[in-house]
Amino acid sequence: MKKYVGIWLDHREAFVVYLVNNQPFADENQEMIERIESDIERRVRLSGGSRTRKTPYGPQEISVDSKQEDRFKLQIRKYYKEILLRISDADRILIFGPGEAKIELKKEIEKSKDIAGKIKKIESADKMTIRQIAAKVRAFFKPYL
Repeated sequence: MKKYVGIWLDHREAFVVYLVNNQPFADENQEMIERIESDIERRVRLSGGSRTRKTPYGPQEISVDSKQEDRFKLQIRKYYKEILLRISDADRILIFGPGEAKIELKKEIEKSKDIAGKIKKIESADKMTIRQIAAKVRAFFKPYL
């Protein structure tokens, strides 16, 4: 039994399409689509920071960028680990989507020894409907099914 996985993702959500070929030369393959939300906070202004008191033009606020960036990195790492848990038993993987999330996920997959060499292709793609995502995954893996 072979399991092929296609992932469309950005930083807000991911759609994971599973194609399972139960028997060779079967006309019908099982397909399942799963949505994973990232729960990443949008860039918000955190209260706090530091003030400089000895400036000739009055106090100035220095934003807490490092805290914001650390929080974002922690949330994105958690999001990618959730995706990795779902695709850990895949035989071949297709990753596509807009932005840099697909490259970041590829780097996380390469760190994992279980599925490091299973990525077959990474493609850029715009926003797609669920049906378009599933059709793209089916078309890509058709030679393997």
